[in-house]
Amino acid sequence: MADIADEAGVSISTVSKVLNGRSDVAPQTRARVQRLLGRHGYAGRGRGRPGYGGGLLDFVINELDSLWAVELIRGAEEVAQSAGMALVVSAVHGRNQLARQWLRTLADRGSRGAILIVSELSRRQDAELRRLGIPFVLVHPVANPGPDVPCVSTTNWAGGLTATRHLIELGHRRIAMIGGPPRRLSARARHDGYRAALEQAGIAYDSQLVRDGDFGHELARRHTLDLLDLPDRPTAIFAGSDHQALGTYQAAQRRGVRIPDQLSVVGFDDLPFAEWVGPKLTTVRQPLADMSALAARMILKLLDGEQPEIHQVQLATRLVVRESTAELIGPAAP
Repeated sequence: MADIADEAGVSISTVSKVLNGRSDVAPQTRARVQRLLGRHGYAGRGRGRPGYGGGLLDFVINELDSLWAVELIRGAEEVAQSAGMALVVSAVHGRNQLARQWLRTLADRGSRGAILIVSELSRRQDAELRRLGIPFVLVHPVANPGPDVPCVSTTNWAGGLTATRHLIELGHRRIAMIGGPPRRLSARARHDGYRAALEQAGIAYDSQLVRDGDFGHELARRHTLDLLDLPDRPTAIFAGSDHQALGTYQAAQRRGVRIPDQLSVVGFDDLPFAEWVGPKLTTVRQPLADMSALAARMILKLLDGEQPEIHQVQLATRLVVRESTAELIGPAAP
């Protein structure tokens, strides 16, 4: 510790504060000391193996009750483990109070970095993380982040466009969409892609066929029941998530509507159960594990003192065609 303090031009007590995750160290000083600790292979108490200095990597997400969250955790955990770090998972359930509690304990537990999933980063949280010298990356940000905020997302607009085009190419014209919360950037982008595909095909946008959901199955089930009860019901539904597609499956079964013979369905995510349901779900794959893994690697580079060449990265989506979509039988609506 004395050697590190001498080389960094700080006191031994400052090195001790950095090792113990204390917040009363200037960000630039903290970063300089951490680089030297990693360079010299110093592994303090609970800090893991040399290299990145081990320690803890925080993973903060709104909810944990879905396979969507599990896929994201899996990608981050693999990268953290390979770097000799432990992943600390926190669920804030969208409540600001819990987010504030997490932020207060972040430095106390000596976290080296934070992956924030579906998080709307407030100015106060941004400033506090920067003051602590803790690098962070947003994944699936709720709103447009600032240009200097590292984030990883997916091509939501292109995914919505591709899903809707697929249904149009099968002859469908009455195509409904059950989307996510409009305040979320990803939900708006998927909806805009859906609308763009209709416009490109010369199909009028019908607001009666569009429902705002919450990416969960229950509200999607109720929306689908309403759509299927319309006098001129849709022949296809683009669901904004695979969980919403499950809700559509439940509603179709309740109304006695056969998928895909009478209703084609496309989801979004390509979660493992997409291949387990019957019929197997056609869906837009977004590489969830790859997204969180990339976020973790970005944090490791920041810990090494490297600044990313690109702060905001979008990974590509792709359509996975299975059994839940079929060509429309009979004449298509004009």
